[in-house]
Amino acid sequence: MSKEREKNDFERSIDRLEKLVDNMESGEASLEQNLSWFEEGMDLIRLCQSHLTDAEQRVQRLIKKNDHGFEIQEIE
Repeated sequence: MSKEREKNDFERSIDRLEKLVDNMESGEASLEQNLSWFEEGMDLIRLCQSHLTDAEQRVQRLIKKNDHGFEIQEIE
């Protein structure tokens, strides 16, 4: 997948997540509709986490490749 497409997929996923949250917070939908939105949201979260993990790995490879004295540290 191209970097531009990954970026667009990530941004579309975030936008959709925000819309789902707005819909659920409105309190105007049925329980079944909210459950459906929640399930979709969880799928989108997994997709976004995957994109972020891929981006982190790319950054780590670039740092190691350039080896300008930078050190990768685990974030707690």
